Amino acid sequence: MHKTMNRRALIGGGAAAAGTLALGLAPRRLFAQTPVTLQLSWLHSAQFAGSYIAQDRGWWIEEGLEVALSQGGPNAPVEPPVVSGTALVGISAADYTAAAVEEGAPFKILGVAMQKNPFVIASLPDNPVNEPTDLVGKRIGMALANTPVLQALCALNDVDIDGIEIVPTQYSAQPLIAGEVDCLLCWETDLPVAMAMQGIDSVTMLMADFGYAVHSQTYIATEDSLANRRAELVALMRGEVRGWEAYREDTDAAAELTLQMYPDAGLDLETQKLQAARQVPLMFSDLTEANGFGWWTDDTVAANIETLGLLGRDVTPDLWDRSILEEVHGT
Repeated sequence: MHKTMNRRALIGGGAAAAGTLALGLAPRRLFAQTPVTLQLSWLHSAQFAGSYIAQDRGWWIEEGLEVALSQGGPNAPVEPPVVSGTALVGISAADYTAAAVEEGAPFKILGVAMQKNPFVIASLPDNPVNEPTDLVGKRIGMALANTPVLQALCALNDVDIDGIEIVPTQYSAQPLIAGEVDCLLCWETDLPVAMAMQGIDSVTMLMADFGYAVHSQTYIATEDSLANRRAELVALMRGEVRGWEAYREDTDAAAELTLQMYPDAGLDLETQKLQAARQVPLMFSDLTEANGFGWWTDDTVAANIETLGLLGRDVTPDLWDRSILEEVHGT
């Protein structure tokens, strides 16, 4: 899922007071580097900190690449620069990629950063939503554009959506805090984080735990790049894998690096630390422990195809191509 400006403005959490810190410069180039661009799906934040680590520690330089990290945003969609070749790889999501492919874009999904989709139903402890059946009789605050997401969750869990009152809201925790709604449809890493930073406890029901399987923060490239730029794709993904493994080892340090590299992004350090920590269980699983960062299986693809079908996207397993990851992980 790509995000809205309201979502990112909220998670930024105000101006950071990070001083100018001397970052370690990338290792001196001994050989010619190939310049490539990794197109991020949104504005700079700890959401992409694994990539920042790879860049800061010179791991892409070691692979022969000079990688530029191009931030996304409300007016910077991921797919056009990847189609045009301006970006070698983009960070997208399976539903967005499926939509682009339906329009003729020649994309393949090369890797899956978020093993679990980050959508949650957030509620308060005195009126919790612990499972989809708890939604019946409740008021849910959400953007109307996300109605298909709620419909898919209900279909997967035999819940009558007509028993749920949908209340159109801005992307904010305030309607829940004020009692205007009973729950919110949001990301695990933003509105619950915003509430926690205000000292407000919340209950989050991760939709992925109830069948909503849509790969998020996926790496996409064109079929042409897979055919003709494989070495660059392998090199880029090797750096990504190293960066995210290092991120998991110390999420606080990853958040600190985010503010060091992007001091003008309006990020709050403590908010970024909490966001970084809450990403970990979404990105790492038994599957990645066994096979490596970014992995997927035929079963997880089948689950994605089922959920995407409920979202009106007709896709086949060949949307996913694991050959680059297999080379990266030596399988």
